[in-house]
Amino acid sequence: MDTITIKMDLPKDILLAADITEANAQVDIIKLFALFMFKERILSFGKASELSGMDKPSFLEFAARHRVSLNYDIDDLQEDIKTIRKLNQ
Repeated sequence: MDTITIKMDLPKDILLAADITEANAQVDIIKLFALFMFKERILSFGKASELSGMDKPSFLEFAARHRVSLNYDIDDLQEDIKTIRKLNQ
């Protein structure tokens, strides 16, 4: 996977307001970025979990703590119903 490195200068008071310690800033900001990308439907749940460096259950818990829903809509429900019906045949 190709990657890029981004350097950011952030005021310490912003980290403090976000409850991010200087020591954990890089990891925490990546987690929050992954969550944002998932919330905006730019990344799937699995890809966002991967980007965050967390397993899926941990990412699900992280999303819930930040009040981010799973973006499960009526189309997703209908697709799941079709799949279940196929499996039961």
